[in-house]
Amino acid sequence: MGVKTVKVDVNELTVGMFVAKLDRPWTQTPFPLQGFYIRDVEEVKDLRTHCGFVYIDVVKGDKPVAANLRILPGTKEPVSSFKALSRKTRKVARNISVAALKIRRNVYVEKTPLKAEIKQAQTLHKNVFKAVGDVVNQLDGDLTVSIQQTKRAAGQMVDSVIRNPDAFTWLSRVKEKDEHTYTHSVRSAIWAIMFGRHIGLSKKDMDALAMGVLLKDVGKVNLSPELLAKSERNAKEEAEYQLFVELGSDILRNTLEVEPRVISVVKTHCERLNGSGFPNHLSGDKIPLLGKIAGIVTYYDEVTNPRGDNSLVAPSKAVSNLYDMRNIDFQEELVIEFIRAIGLYPTGTLVELTTGEVAVVIEQNFNRRLKPKVMLVMDAAKNHLSKFQMLDMSEDDAKKQKLIDSGKIRFNEIDKIEIAQDLEPGSYDIDIAAVRDNYLFKQEKKGWLSFLTRNK
Repeated sequence: MGVKTVKVDVNELTVGMFVAKLDRPWTQTPFPLQGFYIRDVEEVKDLRTHCGFVYIDVVKGDKPVAANLRILPGTKEPVSSFKALSRKTRKVARNISVAALKIRRNVYVEKTPLKAEIKQAQTLHKNVFKAVGDVVNQLDGDLTVSIQQTKRAAGQMVDSVIRNPDAFTWLSRVKEKDEHTYTHSVRSAIWAIMFGRHIGLSKKDMDALAMGVLLKDVGKVNLSPELLAKSERNAKEEAEYQLFVELGSDILRNTLEVEPRVISVVKTHCERLNGSGFPNHLSGDKIPLLGKIAGIVTYYDEVTNPRGDNSLVAPSKAVSNLYDMRNIDFQEELVIEFIRAIGLYPTGTLVELTTGEVAVVIEQNFNRRLKPKVMLVMDAAKNHLSKFQMLDMSEDDAKKQKLIDSGKIRFNEIDKIEIAQDLEPGSYDIDIAAVRDNYLFKQEKKGWLSFLTRNK
């Protein structure tokens, strides 16, 4: 009997299926070339990161079943003004139709080397903070608000992320001594631009998106600091808090040269697919695309960089939360594409490798998301290294695969290095800023390359 394969969307995969073929070359993924059984939900999660669909062998493994599966493990209640109930008790947007996402792949393929872009991004990052800060300060002082500086900074941010997404991601991942609202807005804008770059939004759309996300919280200047600082609010306080969206929209409507689409992003970034958001309880495609994107990136940054450090979650848990909110708070297709855009382990993430070593993700590999460049900071015994060591996981994997292909070594005689898990921010007292500075800003000198090279 010949192999009988069925094309299956990665969102419908279950444990027990046999993956016979991918929608891309096997060499671009961490999976075994000969096909494999899906053994656990982690492998489903990995497949979702790399593929849109796969072909399963229905003779060797389980057949597709129509089921509403929770694919990603480890979800926890989101820490935002949208307190998530369990998926079983929340309103699923089953009867709300949404238009398919029009994705343009590989629109922005040119990439400036990270170390070349980081210098420009570093200066621009400061300018963006200043621009947002100036707007807030002007509002606090009841002064006429000039929006041009922020508009110019937003456009420059878009240009920088198009050239190299890692540069701004690095700067957004490392907390500096700035007000939470400023840093949250800037980081959220960076995630939004990365997302827009991934799905091929036009430069004009990304400019409006970046501007809207940067200014989405301006209405909070009219709320009390005590209210903003509260992690839990009663019904009356929550109603007062939610006014910030309308307050911000009004401020921008009365500000010269703010495009209506920018105001739309501000006004709709707290709306949710199933109508549970605010201020107007919009649902489905009544929420504009840029507003939907703004909602996703706002949520993601809120849970990975909350006000205060008590409720920090690792990026993979934030992704897990998002996936659990698909087709409820957020459009499913947008959630999936956002996860693909940022990867499970964004730049700056602290990870543990299968070797036991601890490392920081320093640069993405956009063809092989699970094989980024990392900087090793602890050995397998969890001792801090006296000198950081760089490991290009994709390059290391290719070298080992070449040995296997040449017959010099058997597959079971070599251990390929994988990311075992990402770690909660602050684990092992790792100074992410020091790792960043060592990699990006240290002057090159004789012996630098050998210092960074890892021989395995």
